[in-house]
Amino acid sequence: MITTVIILLISAALFVSGKVRSDLVALCALLALLLFQILVPSEALAGFSNTTVIMMVGLFIVGGGIFQTGLAKMIGGQVIKLAGTSETRLFLLVMLVTALIGGFVSNTGTVALMLPIVVSMAAYANTSSRRLLMPLAFASSMGGMMTLIGTPPNLIIQETLANAKANGLVPASLPDISFFTFLPVGIITLVVGILVLMPLTKMFLTPKSSEKSSKQGGKSLGELVKEYGLSENLFRVHVNEASKVINKTIIDLDIYRKYGVNVIELRRSAGHNKFVRTVNQQLASPTLMLQQGDVLYLSGEIEKVQQLAEDFSLRLIDNHTDEIEGSSSNASLDFYDIGIAEILIMPSSSMIGRKILEIGLRSKFNINVLGIRRQNDYLLHNLGNEKIHDSDVLLVQGAWKDIARLRNESNNWVVLGEPLQEAAKVTLDYKAPVAALIMIAMIVMMCIDSIPVAPVTAVLLAAVMMVITGCVRSVEAAYKTINWQTIVLFAAMLPMSTALEKTGVSSMIADFIVNTFGASSPHVALAAVYFATSIMTIFISNTVTAVLMAPIALQCAIGIGVSPIPFLFAVTVAASMCFASPFSTPPNALVMPAGQYSFMDFVKVGLPLQILMGVVMIFALPLLFAF
Repeated sequence: MITTVIILLISAALFVSGKVRSDLVALCALLALLLFQILVPSEALAGFSNTTVIMMVGLFIVGGGIFQTGLAKMIGGQVIKLAGTSETRLFLLVMLVTALIGGFVSNTGTVALMLPIVVSMAAYANTSSRRLLMPLAFASSMGGMMTLIGTPPNLIIQETLANAKANGLVPASLPDISFFTFLPVGIITLVVGILVLMPLTKMFLTPKSSEKSSKQGGKSLGELVKEYGLSENLFRVHVNEASKVINKTIIDLDIYRKYGVNVIELRRSAGHNKFVRTVNQQLASPTLMLQQGDVLYLSGEIEKVQQLAEDFSLRLIDNHTDEIEGSSSNASLDFYDIGIAEILIMPSSSMIGRKILEIGLRSKFNINVLGIRRQNDYLLHNLGNEKIHDSDVLLVQGAWKDIARLRNESNNWVVLGEPLQEAAKVTLDYKAPVAALIMIAMIVMMCIDSIPVAPVTAVLLAAVMMVITGCVRSVEAAYKTINWQTIVLFAAMLPMSTALEKTGVSSMIADFIVNTFGASSPHVALAAVYFATSIMTIFISNTVTAVLMAPIALQCAIGIGVSPIPFLFAVTVAASMCFASPFSTPPNALVMPAGQYSFMDFVKVGLPLQILMGVVMIFALPLLFAF
């Protein structure tokens, strides 16, 4: 028992200091429990197979899909219209909307759904996401207090009371705990939360310097387009039924040699319906066979483009005409499947002195050269016969996977910036309806008990569908959406509750409460139950704490001779309203990396709220549920 308490205290001290990574502290605590044989390996590793941890992994991917398709930005934009430029209104909307959803969806699911939306809203409103993400996590727990299914501790106290009535421990005349019995309690917690968090977040959750200036090396895709003037020389032609290019390849037409015009890409409609337009971008490879309805993106002088269109009976599309029904009318480069990047030619490169046509970028890497930056000059036309010089920078275009392959030729060039990171920022907005349907289906499966699908199954199914449907660009991109530090932290700390229960620490606390406060006044005993539960929840998951404390609260009420209902509610509220620790509840752990919070941030903001919430509940619960 003493060893377990020592490990717990050392871990808490390291968490508070912030000098060691929180996930490393959690793993070391786990190893200590194994080395001192407090836990066997199966018990110590149980956290990594816990359904909540697995659900968190899936929810990170679902959140990534919501963010990458622009759905988060769309929803956030609608909320911003209500909030305007007021940071206070934005704060209130986040709290209220999150609490409303949290009453019917698990608090973990609520935070995962709202997190990318809130980040987008903060960016759009030019405010710090740090001030919104911690309240988001806390509001999800407050919303969970409004209904029976909002959080597991609610179900635990309902079952405890039902069993006590069935066994004759309490009078059968006591009212049952029903679906909306929790609503008044949930409303009080939300009001207290808003009033306390509004000043605390302003005082303690100020933007970090890294958040204010987070731009790193490398140019964005938009900056490259602007720098090389790609949009100024970009034209579109439509292959109609009378065109002379149908069933011919790019190489057959010999467009570049005859007209000096580059075919940058081709867009082909792969089907269009009322809800989703499938975007099909293809690189203009020499062997690509042209079809009716294709749209070619061309770069060159306007006179040459007009001559090309006239010779082949192609329709030159102006900026007021949609190229494909349902698309944007503006000629612009999109980077859904095809990207651009800069490569710097090394002094030792074998390409120096050779023409662009001779170096074989297209044949080896399926890459086009769109421009050359030579000192302060930009070369954009007739590039095929241009010889490469030392320190030239080539603007290249190709599929993202082919651009990634360029890093293998480090002897010839260096890829500037992080093009794959830029690719991850590209919003797949045409997939937003698909992401919305997946998200709604997941919520429905989690809310409706008659659907025979467990919540963790619904989340994993949604995560896989996000990848299969392309809402997340690839499996690799899906893995990158997962914050493994959060997963390891939470999974490694879960076995601590097993250790505390196994060594008798939890029972010792419970016995102390009954023996010390059992014969006191109901309010004193209620306060003891509440704050004991609140303290335990800092170190043990709220569900485990509720399981341990609910029978103790019941016996304490029976011993005093009062109704057990306010005591049972004290357990569920205290277990759910744990704000002082990032690993006490999954919502706290989920927002920790996104908000760049430290352990002390939760202590500064969450601990005062947790204490004040307890003080209010000690007086409010007896008013709602009489002794």
